[in-house]
Amino acid sequence: MYKLNPQEERLFEQFIIDEKIDADKAQKFKQYLLELFSWNERIDLTAITTVKNALLYHFQDSLQIKDYVDFQQISMIADIGTGAGFPGLPLKIFYPSLALILIEVSYKRIQFLESVIETLGLENIEIVRLDWRTFLRKTEYPIDIFCARASLAPSELLRMFKPGCIYKKAQLIYWASTDWQPADKELPFIKKEKHYKVGNRKRKFVFFSAQ
Repeated sequence: MYKLNPQEERLFEQFIIDEKIDADKAQKFKQYLLELFSWNERIDLTAITTVKNALLYHFQDSLQIKDYVDFQQISMIADIGTGAGFPGLPLKIFYPSLALILIEVSYKRIQFLESVIETLGLENIEIVRLDWRTFLRKTEYPIDIFCARASLAPSELLRMFKPGCIYKKAQLIYWASTDWQPADKELPFIKKEKHYKVGNRKRKFVFFSAQ
């Protein structure tokens, strides 16, 4: 198991302070971080190889959305192409009552996700091993919000708003760089953008809806 050095411990403690995380959740975040780095030595989970950057560009970047969405009023979210669990698992740890669907096709990443979920004792999470188009055709979950961070292009994600899709009334939140610009066909679905900064990166959330 990976072990944090003193400098990494300080960085983690600062993350806990910055995000106002209580002791129980802090323990889960630390275990998640340790699992991430332990597994990443064996399989390709993330290109980020330092604790500092993982805390900034995975954990904090995932949690910034809580400044713009009241997740206490949300029942279920889905994370499209979740990879190593971002942003779904950080949001689940922060909001334990959230039901979470993790959409992922990679068997190795699914093994990691299953291990983390069991180790952290997280409940009301389902991993769905389907590609995006098949998920839209074959599932019927009561999802309120879909999250997409470094997964599919918006042109592909917006298939959820087709008239015959069960998910056409849900909201889609897309993590983007500030220089991302929508294509003409994507513009009608954009309801708002919210800019934020994490580390030295300027980012924005793009909120899509068919309503």
